[in-house]
Amino acid sequence: MKIALIGATGFVGSAVLAELLQRGHAVTALARNPGKLASQANLTPRALDVDDADAVAAAVTGHDAVISAFNPGWDAPELYAQFMRGNAAIVAGVEQSGVERLLVVGGAGSLFVAPGVQLVDTPEFASHVPANVVPGAQAARDALTALRSNTKLAWTFLSPPALLAPGERSGRYRVGGEQLLMAGEAPAGISVADLAVAIADEIETPRHVRARFTVASA
Repeated sequence: MKIALIGATGFVGSAVLAELLQRGHAVTALARNPGKLASQANLTPRALDVDDADAVAAAVTGHDAVISAFNPGWDAPELYAQFMRGNAAIVAGVEQSGVERLLVVGGAGSLFVAPGVQLVDTPEFASHVPANVVPGAQAARDALTALRSNTKLAWTFLSPPALLAPGERSGRYRVGGEQLLMAGEAPAGISVADLAVAIADEIETPRHVRARFTVASA
């Protein structure tokens, strides 16, 4: 496939890039600083301002699918506003491009821990997550809410589990829906390499179109 990957140099994006290239896909890697990317077969680095919907449309036109691993950076000033602005421009740009398939990598904060209660709104979340990260989690939740009403795109929103860390690629994972996945009494986790496997699998074989899902270590 020909895939446009937004945020290709980030923590999640770099793992997704490696997984897609390993599978033989042709990837246009879109980032603020594509110079960070080493030259590889099937890789086309390209600079992108995600706040510019027209630029997004031009960059992704002609691709089979778009993956957005966009994150302004947890230390970005006005993180909530930057996240919402960038995400809205990405969605608008993909719509404008004529590409139908969009997978957005969000956060765990919007997953439910009880009926009507999302993780980001719990006291435990506020006490365990650095204060500068909370606005980003809230923005990811609100971006999902906005995406749920989108009927133009064949979108998917993937929430990682509560714990996402570097680690080995096992190639295995378990799938959930709207609820936070657990490992016994504790929140479940996954390696970023296995999260990338789940992302690539969903792009190759869509199973969650116009829906959100989550994954965790098998």
